Amino acid sequence: MKRIAILLISGLTAVCGYAQTAYDALLFSENNYEGSARTVAMGNAFTALGGDLGSIGLNPAGSAVAGYSQITLTPALTFSTSTTHGVSPYSDGFLPYFERQMKSRITDLSAPNVGFTINYDTHRTSGIKNVTFGFVMNKTAGWNEDVYASGTNSTTSFMGSLAYDATISGLTGNELGAANAYDIMPWKHVVGYQSGMISTFGGYDDQFVGASEIIYDNGDVALGGPLSQSYGRRVDGGKYDYLINLGANISDFVYIGANLGISSIEYSYSEYFKETAVDPSDFEIALSNGQTIYFNDMRYKYAYAASGMGYYGKFGVIVTPGYGLRIGAAIQTPTINTINEGWQQSGETSYTDRSYDAEAQSPYGQGSYRMVSPLRANFGLAYALGQVGVISADYEVCDYSQMRYKASEYDRDYFEGVNEDIRAGFKASHSLRIGAEFKPMSELAVRAGYNLTTSPERCLECSSDLPAIRTQNASLGLGYSSKRSFFADLAVRKTFLQDEYFMPYADYMFNSDGSINENAYAPEILNKRGLWKVLLTFGWRF
Repeated sequence: MKRIAILLISGLTAVCGYAQTAYDALLFSENNYEGSARTVAMGNAFTALGGDLGSIGLNPAGSAVAGYSQITLTPALTFSTSTTHGVSPYSDGFLPYFERQMKSRITDLSAPNVGFTINYDTHRTSGIKNVTFGFVMNKTAGWNEDVYASGTNSTTSFMGSLAYDATISGLTGNELGAANAYDIMPWKHVVGYQSGMISTFGGYDDQFVGASEIIYDNGDVALGGPLSQSYGRRVDGGKYDYLINLGANISDFVYIGANLGISSIEYSYSEYFKETAVDPSDFEIALSNGQTIYFNDMRYKYAYAASGMGYYGKFGVIVTPGYGLRIGAAIQTPTINTINEGWQQSGETSYTDRSYDAEAQSPYGQGSYRMVSPLRANFGLAYALGQVGVISADYEVCDYSQMRYKASEYDRDYFEGVNEDIRAGFKASHSLRIGAEFKPMSELAVRAGYNLTTSPERCLECSSDLPAIRTQNASLGLGYSSKRSFFADLAVRKTFLQDEYFMPYADYMFNSDGSINENAYAPEILNKRGLWKVLLTFGWRF
């Protein structure tokens, strides 16, 4: 099923300028593990394997498997692409807007895995033979995206949709123009009104029209002429887990471990929308003083940033019953997050008579809230092929319907409503990870891996009972291990992301009788996303 997101209009309806939604909780709760080059190359199927610092975030018992101390550093390059073009609402394929295909690229350098473990040998032949203490920083999510779309539209406008939304919301010009408007009114409408994007008309204080529209004698509203439209979005940031680890080897048969996890979130989001008159003479505006001016262009901008910390515990075990078989399991407690956020909006319009140009900028809004990410559990099997190689498989489950916002007495009603949306809109997501390692010689390893994660969204209109795939990763890698202490690993991972369909603003009605103009669809954009990552791990055993 294709799910269309309406971004600018529907996402900014709160009085404060931004409001937490069910999808914000999902954004900060999902994991897309990275790790070391070895774990990534093998699809992160390491619940039963251990031994690598990239595995400690998956199963804390993995630190005790190695039997030696080690330190590793993993730099990584991420290559992200977005290719956009419009999607036609017409059966004949005619595309009236966002017809240009546009491609953007981002290259990002990061360190998804850094850490060390210290192994203490008890010199016992049974019982607790080794105790391991470690500290690992591991990246569990990354947000890097530039999106641009552009085209010409002769049927709808951002300003028209904003005006329609203000009208049906029961707002008035007096309210939006008041000195304290940002304290009591939706910020997008205040910015739109005070920057001249929308205005009242016909002597009605609760009827709004966009600066790009004309009003007919019968009350119908239509776009004055063609507009050149452009949209841009930038997303940046990441989520890192800082793990304090303790592991133990019991008789070379059972390995146990525990993590104290501290999750750090840094996220930024910005978008803009611009409309320019192809011919300003199409957009005549008659002023009350008898003067006539013509609309030229408008710009709208929105910026949001969030940072946060979370805390959780994770406990794991690995059992080696013999014959090359390994069995692993781990469980992670819910993460208690505190998120601090800030946001701002601005708008401006220009006319052929520049003395009527207007602009508005909201205050810088700030807030904080608590959110609980759900429990997750993973299980794994691995089989060692002697000294030749190993194969492994993992299964992980996380029930996203258990995400919760923690409300104070002042916002209890709002967050209870959002929590109900979470319970109704989300379900358990399942992850399958498989990996293999082959050693043609003792110093060299060849690796491959694959993983997929199903969507946590409940699908109310699906034609199939099969779960929708959220993400897929395929990876390859090489490893070198000297006969002394140094080792190095290389991995390349391709992430297959779903196509994104979104509308920069919502459909709206034109006709005075409330009927929908069937030829006045808001634009829909298709964004085809690509993501590659190259990781290189350097490590030393001691």
